[in-house]
Formats: sequence, structure tokens, C-alpha cells
Amino acid sequence: MTKKTGNQGRSTDQQQNPSVLDNFKPLIVDVAVPLGSYYLFKDAFGASTFAALAWSSVVPAARTAWGLVKERRTNALASLTLVVNVVSLLLSFVSGDPRLMLAKDGAVSSTVAIGILVSVALGKPMMTAGMKPFLVKGDAAKGAAWERLMSGSAAGSAAFRRKEKQFSVVWGLALFAECVARVVAAYTVPVDTMVWLGTVILIGTMVVAFVVSGGLAVEPMERMLAAEAEAGTAGAPGPMAVAA
Repeated sequence: MTKKTGNQGRSTDQQQNPSVLDNFKPLIVDVAVPLGSYYLFKDAFGASTFAALAWSSVVPAARTAWGLVKERRTNALASLTLVVNVVSLLLSFVSGDPRLMLAKDGAVSSTVAIGILVSVALGKPMMTAGMKPFLVKGDAAKGAAWERLMSGSAAGSAAFRRKEKQFSVVWGLALFAECVARVVAAYTVPVDTMVWLGTVILIGTMVVAFVVSGGLAVEPMERMLAAEAEAGTAGAPGPMAVAA
């Protein structure tokens, strides 16, 4: 008999119930590291504003590329982000304009936003893949209920799919609004101010999107998923019925 060690048990628990640090790790890597490295290159090493901006963009681009290589599969959002990052970075180097370098993050948001909205129009919302683990939480009954609701075999499938689309629409519109705000600010406020203001705009957009999409889509979907899971469990034959 194989015994599960304490370390193995803790590892499994961490995978099923990620810590606060795990949840915020992408935000730390994509926001805190680039922001901190910008000031490090500019103030500590005396780099120009453009050079500091360029080097501080390396980590997010490398992280996106590594994610694609490590997972060995194409992620739509990651691919869009990587392509726009690379293209805008090359354009910024050619132009030598630090404001264009700041505005490129808005281009990333707009491209991702358009991709999300197009995916909704095609009936395959991009945000669904990231939302499913959050709602199912590793519960087998909820996982089965999710499949029934998504396949159309459950009574509440139409309402569930409608909320699924609304979730992606909220995020698509939020990111598009963030793009407009970031581009306008990049060409109207001082560059040093925009470096930290861009982060404020991003975090503010995420907070609004979380709150709106949570109330509009996530909470109703959680209730529908729980109800369908309960109905599926109640309708499943018990051991005596199967034996008979």
C-alpha cells in the first residue's frame, strides 16, 4: 500500500486550494516587477526613459512566451498578448518614442478585448476556460453539472450560456475602455507619471470588471451550477437501484 506523505498531501491541497500569493502571482509578475525594474534602470543605472521602458517590458513578454512553451498548447489570450507585445516593442524601438512605448500596453488591451468580443460572437467565449475551475472548484458533481449545462442537456442551459457570454462581454468592454484611457493618458500626461498611472488604470479596470462580472454573471452561474449539481445527485440511481 502506498502512503501519501505529508508533503504530498500539502502539495495536493495547494493545487486544489491555491494560496493568496498563488492567486496574485500573475499580477505581481506582470505589474510590480515591470514597474519596479523601470525605476531601477532609470534611477539606479541612469538609463534613458525609453531604455528603461524597453527593458522593463522584457519580463512580461518572456513570461508569456514561457507559458506557451511550458504548456505546449496555444492559449488564445496569451498568444494575442505575445504578438502585440513583440510588434509594438519593435515599433517603439524604431520610433524611439517613450510615449508610444507606454501606449503599446493599450494596444495589448484593445487586441485582447477585440479577441474576447469576437469569440463571444462566434459562440466560444475566451474567458470560459479561466472561469470554469473557479466555479467548479474540483467538485465532481459540479463538473458534471457544468458539462450538462454547457451541452444544452440541462433545463437551465440557455440561461447558463447567456451568463457565460455576459461574463466575457464585461471583460471585453472593460479592457477596451482601459485601452482608450491608457492611450489618451500616454500622450497627455508626463511620462514619469504615466508609468505608475498606467498601473492604477489597469488595477482599477480589473476591480470594476471583477465586481460587475461577478454580480452579473458569476453569482447567477454559481447558483445555477449548484442547483443542477443537486438535481443530478438526486436523480442518480443509488447502489440498491443499480443492483436491482
